[in-house]
Amino acid sequence: MGNGIQVRDRFADGAQYIGGKLRSGTSGRHHDVVNPATGETVYSYELAGTADVDAAVAAAREAFPGWSGATPAERAEAMHRFAAVLAEQADDFAYVESLQCGKPIKLSAEFDVPGTVDNTSFFAGAARHLEGKSAAEYDGDHTSYVRREAIGVVGSIAPWNYPLQMAAWKVLPAIAAGNTIVLKPAEITPLTSLMFARAATEAGIPDGVVNIVTGAGKDAGEHLVGHPDVVMTSFTGSTAVGKRVAEIATSTVKRLHLELGGKAPFVVFDDADLEAAVNGAVAGALINTGQDCTAATRAYVQRPLYEAFVQGVAELMETVRLGDPFDPSTDLGPLISHAQRDRVAGFVERARAYATVVTGGEAPGGELAAGAYYRPTLVAGAAQDSEIVQSEIFGPVLVVLPFDSDDEGIRLANDTPYGLAASAWSRDLYRANRATREIKAGCVWVNDHIPIISEMPHGGYKASGFGKDMSSYSFEEYTQVKHVMYDNTAVARKDWHRTIFGDR
Repeated sequence: MGNGIQVRDRFADGAQYIGGKLRSGTSGRHHDVVNPATGETVYSYELAGTADVDAAVAAAREAFPGWSGATPAERAEAMHRFAAVLAEQADDFAYVESLQCGKPIKLSAEFDVPGTVDNTSFFAGAARHLEGKSAAEYDGDHTSYVRREAIGVVGSIAPWNYPLQMAAWKVLPAIAAGNTIVLKPAEITPLTSLMFARAATEAGIPDGVVNIVTGAGKDAGEHLVGHPDVVMTSFTGSTAVGKRVAEIATSTVKRLHLELGGKAPFVVFDDADLEAAVNGAVAGALINTGQDCTAATRAYVQRPLYEAFVQGVAELMETVRLGDPFDPSTDLGPLISHAQRDRVAGFVERARAYATVVTGGEAPGGELAAGAYYRPTLVAGAAQDSEIVQSEIFGPVLVVLPFDSDDEGIRLANDTPYGLAASAWSRDLYRANRATREIKAGCVWVNDHIPIISEMPHGGYKASGFGKDMSSYSFEEYTQVKHVMYDNTAVARKDWHRTIFGDR
């Protein structure tokens, strides 16, 4: 696609994708997509209003009987074609993702896009494996079996930190199970979600199966969640907004899946490989400029390794290269916006009153000054109950605290409202296994932090939400389980009828 002018040309018809076609929104309010590395506007469009949401839901509802009635093999074949189209357009997707998010191109091209293609291929295969409990005569007189059925129109809301991957995580399990979907991406990063929906159409997935409405949360988002023809909502975003989504969804008795905030602990025991832990901490804390709900944010290091860990992380952070996202050598791009950069800086500035900023803690000047950049930051000496330890910062900031006993390390790891992800670092199998059992998080890595795979579920404990993205476990969110029971006796008067009328 090459440049911003071509992006504007590609989406000249608008930022709503309804019934297989791009169209303009009807809210009367415009929005700009801004490249956070330069502050330049790359695309302007009209936001969706409630009428656009209604049109998208109507298109999805119209498409549902045909798509849910297709055989699993037919849905799988279409989704395999979908994966192929995405792979063919991989360079375009990587370029646009970096353009609207400021991600380093190596992250978009080597992580976001390949992960999305793989996820699509996985769900193409999984579409043929919607299994229930096998048929059996559990009471002797009846044959029972379980059907998994599509639930209807899904209304999902995705965040701005991984726009392409989050679109895929919402869309793929829903349509693999035979549902149709209306997705609302974040209005600041809609472009790859629109490309994703268009690629589905190019692959032969019927019009109306995948729809995109790009609007503000208060308008389009809340109307979508509360829409009477939407039977299920999946939301990824902050815990505060997730509570509002839950209020609306539960008031209309909708099925609900929430993937919310995180504050992932990174627990380093005193027998850990120090070099591995230092490298893992920097990578885990800085991925996507720290704008990742599973990012390593709280490093707890057993006291014998604490000083060396702090020194090692600080030295490695200082080698990280900030720069143009389209330069292949750039390690760290900007935050999503200047507002987000200022929010992150605020956490660090307030922490100076009670902790030590070991490295970073500032925005770079020079040729990067126009972008929303912030240097990799390490904070030490904060108390467990301090803001910087307890609150989700969503930026390139790692705070490190010491601990003494294993009991203390695990207790501190669990001592936040969140429970999305965590990691434990140890050469001792029993020590590591204890950590995986006792740390309350939806994913616990051992001697690594961040990798995800399509075959395994992603979701949290506590204030991090409930339900699963990815893997076959996600079908629990997107299918209705139906028990079917056949009488095998052909007897008109059943023995149990005597409990209602007559004698044995």
